[in-house]
Amino acid sequence: MSDAPPPESPPPESPPPESPPPDASGPAAPPPGAAKPVRARGRPEILFPLFSEVTRLDGVGPKTAKALARAGLTRPRDMLFTLPHGVVDRRRRPELGAPDEGEVVTLEATVVAHLPPASRGRPHRVRMRDAAGRGFELVYFHARRDWLEKLLPEGARRLVSGRVERFGERIQMPHPDHVLPPDEADALPTFEPVYPLTEGVGQRLMRRAAQAALALAPELPEWLDPAAMRARGWPAWRQALADAHAPGPPGTDRARAAARARERLAYDELLSHQLTLALARAARRKRKGRPTRGDGRLREKALAALPFALTGAQRRAIDEIAADMASDRRMNRLLQGDVGAGKTLVALMAMLIAAEAGGQAALMAPTEILARQHLASIAPLARAAGIEPVLLTGRDGAAERRRKLAAIAQGAPIVLGTHALFQKDVAFADLRLAIVDEQHRFGVRQRMELGEKGRRADVLVMTATPIPRSLALVGYGDMDVSVLDEKPPGRKPVRTALVSAARLDEVVAHLRQAVAGGRRAYWVCPLVEESDAVALTAAESRWRALREEIGPGVALVHGQMPPEERDAAMADFAAGRAQVLVATTVIEVGVDVPEASIMIIEQAERFGLAQLHQLRGRVGRGAEESTCVLLYDPPLSGAARARLEIMRQTEDGFRIAEEDLRLRGAGDVLGVQQSGLPRFRIADLETHADLLKAAQDEARLAVHVDPALEGPRGEALRTLLYLMERDEAIRLLSVG
Repeated sequence: MSDAPPPESPPPESPPPESPPPDASGPAAPPPGAAKPVRARGRPEILFPLFSEVTRLDGVGPKTAKALARAGLTRPRDMLFTLPHGVVDRRRRPELGAPDEGEVVTLEATVVAHLPPASRGRPHRVRMRDAAGRGFELVYFHARRDWLEKLLPEGARRLVSGRVERFGERIQMPHPDHVLPPDEADALPTFEPVYPLTEGVGQRLMRRAAQAALALAPELPEWLDPAAMRARGWPAWRQALADAHAPGPPGTDRARAAARARERLAYDELLSHQLTLALARAARRKRKGRPTRGDGRLREKALAALPFALTGAQRRAIDEIAADMASDRRMNRLLQGDVGAGKTLVALMAMLIAAEAGGQAALMAPTEILARQHLASIAPLARAAGIEPVLLTGRDGAAERRRKLAAIAQGAPIVLGTHALFQKDVAFADLRLAIVDEQHRFGVRQRMELGEKGRRADVLVMTATPIPRSLALVGYGDMDVSVLDEKPPGRKPVRTALVSAARLDEVVAHLRQAVAGGRRAYWVCPLVEESDAVALTAAESRWRALREEIGPGVALVHGQMPPEERDAAMADFAAGRAQVLVATTVIEVGVDVPEASIMIIEQAERFGLAQLHQLRGRVGRGAEESTCVLLYDPPLSGAARARLEIMRQTEDGFRIAEEDLRLRGAGDVLGVQQSGLPRFRIADLETHADLLKAAQDEARLAVHVDPALEGPRGEALRTLLYLMERDEAIRLLSVG
């Protein structure tokens, strides 16, 4: 007798007869270790078993396959890369002893008596006695009596394993995980892995399916550098899978082996991703660009009109961009700047290079507010250089749009706009440079369409959100990166205070006093539970309350206002006609009113660190000492308190970004859906951040040494790409 299935449950499903995998049109897949990868147009035959139907696995039939599919597990490969997240210690003990509440206990005991339920709804109890004579009970709800008496005959000895709990003075084990005759004790694993589950699939079936998938895993040619593997103590790929699926409790040899195995498998994921980016980078560099060299005359005029000098970081970034544009390769560069680091000025210098060469430059922003803000920043300096920028948005009237389209078609040197820029009726005379701002808010197709408006146009991507190093490597590993890590002279530090909402009246009184003294302030209301409607209500309610307290000089801005009303409110605030601007996060990026010196963020605990940093960056831009008040509703959770404390401690956007990654994880920092970050099954961008740079270096070296991946190591790396389903990389290699 082996592991007992749950009472009243059907027997495990029998899988249907095995069928060949979808792309196995050639001979049958070889047994594990019996063949080497075949160079062909398509997945190597050695991988066919891993890409067959999940019903090929022992115990997985159509019904279970449907349940597994809900968790994205449709092939043996998916089972291999679904690793245990814990382990149950089932080491045997000689007697019950004094177990802790909830502890898993495994021991051999004698069945003393069955106590069937006295009434409906009561449990069936089975009294047991350990080797020292101490009694305990097995407890079963809704179990068939005949099944239990057959499983646990009175007087027989049984090996039982399960979680214990105390019920008064009694120790009981509800629904034991395992009940076995002593002669079948070898069937019970000492350490049992615990897998993530989906509805309709239990631990026993997951373990069985994982072991069946492991049996299909072949020995693959090694794609990692042997010296690096030895240095890190990493096993071969197949051994890594076996070790990762057989973890042990902390401190044991098995736990250490599983940790090394997981690290190796995480590196494989990162390497395959970085290899894809390296191939994309190499392919892009093969494509000829158009050298765009400026003579500096327009830049000199613009800089002469600037009331301050460029920072060293700005000069460095401009030089890097100018060198890229002058080369015969298409530029693909990320310009990353902290709040207030002056990336718009760098972008203008790049646009003027295109204009000096007789070409055009276009800057696409994600919102009209941001596009108009760029225009306000750029226009005075562009005019000093003799250029009138063109702003194209979806709000332009028909006649105005025709006039602007004609100007663009005739060669207007600097064009700004929203997504309206890449619409079909927009034709550039000679687009040399396409700049995409806050690029994670655009789809890849939209960015490509703007770049294709020109003949081999250079592409510059900008973000005002400091990106943690690990996310930059993963999300932008195919790009060259320029970082603005200095603030222009004159930027004053912003004093940040944490204030409980219980002191709201006190905050409003201080604000009223500051406004009477001629100061200007933002008051930001939260986006509550991702509901625009609730955020709108909160902003309007706060606006009305502040108008009563402070007077009519309180303006309101939110995303659902008609654009002309929003622009008018912003203009009133910028000109000083309104002293307080109540807003939702529509002002998060790009709004620049140097006279504003107070930022109040209501329910600050609801915001992410990056958002708080961006909002605080709206002040501290002028001559006044600036303050940011983070209003919070107590009590704060641990994570919320940590976020707000970090904001009080530092203004360094890159440190804040790293802390944001640590606290929230990669998916939330940039937003997985918007950022295009890959979803890794094993790798974690915080835990394995140290492996990322190594993976990037190894991938770039491999592509440099063997661009087509045709040598022995290259063939192994191809196998890795197929295994990890890096379709883009395979297409770049013109295979499959």
